[in-house]
Amino acid sequence: LYLMAEKVPHTQRERAFSFLKSKGMARLNELIAEGVTASTVSRLEREGALVRLARGLYQLPDASIDVHHTLAEAAKLVPKGVICLTSALAYHELTDQIPAKVWIAIGPKDWRPKFRYPPARFAHFPSNHLQTGVERHVIDGVEVPIFGTAKTIADLFRYRRTIGINVALEGLRGAL
Repeated sequence: LYLMAEKVPHTQRERAFSFLKSKGMARLNELIAEGVTASTVSRLEREGALVRLARGLYQLPDASIDVHHTLAEAAKLVPKGVICLTSALAYHELTDQIPAKVWIAIGPKDWRPKFRYPPARFAHFPSNHLQTGVERHVIDGVEVPIFGTAKTIADLFRYRRTIGINVALEGLRGAL
């Protein structure tokens, strides 16, 4: 009786490709946890086999890219953050505006991470506000926390001096 065994990736290169095909994009520490060294990742990047999206964030060059790809990148770069305000409004298709920056909610005492791309804007939310109304959507293989429609509209009115009352009203009209 001949049984076909599923091919298990043995080399670091195979492990990296297998992991990135299943996850879409990965941080360096995730690749290291899969048994891929930082020097292998660097070599793969130099060869053009991997694309460096941001410091410590990689994907395959032929990966399919969703319209909301920047939200997936932001979620990887800010693991404790939640996509909020106009970015969440645009994700839920309740506005015609395309936000110039990804809005990310972080805790009241959290540091603002420093990265160039995607352009991001941070809003400090109270801890209890970060826990409620969060939906998890998969974008390019990455689970992205995004505030739901009702929570987003409430937050737009809460932050109306920063965002603008017209955006809050547009979101409310779109939801109704």
